[in-house]
Amino acid sequence: MLFEYAVIGGILLGIFYALLAVGLNVVYGAQKIINLAHGDIIMLGGYGAWELYNTYHISPILSTIIVIPITVLFGYLLNRLIAPRLVKASDPEMLSLILFFGLSEVIQALASLVFGSAERSLPVSSIPTSRLVLFGQGYPATWWVSALVIIPLLAIFVIFLYRTSIGLQVRAVISDSVEAAVAGINSKRVSGIYFGIGFALAACAGVWGVFIFGGVSPTEGAAITITAFAIIVFGSLGNTLGTIAAGIIFGIFYQLAQVYIPSWSNLVPYALVIATMLIRPQGLFGRRQRIA
Repeated sequence: MLFEYAVIGGILLGIFYALLAVGLNVVYGAQKIINLAHGDIIMLGGYGAWELYNTYHISPILSTIIVIPITVLFGYLLNRLIAPRLVKASDPEMLSLILFFGLSEVIQALASLVFGSAERSLPVSSIPTSRLVLFGQGYPATWWVSALVIIPLLAIFVIFLYRTSIGLQVRAVISDSVEAAVAGINSKRVSGIYFGIGFALAACAGVWGVFIFGGVSPTEGAAITITAFAIIVFGSLGNTLGTIAAGIIFGIFYQLAQVYIPSWSNLVPYALVIATMLIRPQGLFGRRQRIA
């Protein structure tokens, strides 16, 4: 029964980890930027949910919707601010790493000033609290409620990317921005929108990270970024659907480790990266040519 519990629980948690990582992958796809502030955006999403609940008694389910337009706008404006400078730089990749490392430090410092250094948490009563029972095993409400919220969120994103005209433009820009511009696509605007969507997905993950991680604190960003990076490397960098699948697989592996070797479970992200780079450097889903 322990194995079944670990697998089902891992799937529920893996859906959260898929959302946690896909935002980082989206930002990378927008302009080949590794966002070192990704975990800090997730942290801000958690603080946003905490503030909305404690000040206005707004459910985290509704907070997931509220943070989307705010972070899309923030990401879009940030992209329009930094993109021209990255294009002109002699080494844009290194400059982007420096810029987002600095952004991470600024966000962490501001969060410490505004919210303090103590960890903040949300009561489980802020969401539906009935346990999910499958095959005689009970799973925490935070696991299945977060999965129920995240699944349609990921589905809407995938439909947007593969079934809308804007999504087609996004994939064209990701594939070849020069050819996309020749075809009449405004690469700057499309990249900015996609960049903002990546920030929004990260913030939504932050709302539920308060429950999955047991709270939110200003210093959690770096560890979250490492986990997200491990997942996208495992799935294949730049592959959206591969990242979602990799997040679910990661959740299963992590939960199996929690059940059978709990003292080693925190090594799962690092083990995945090392194993992937040694066995399949292109990632688990990196065999075929991809445009998103």
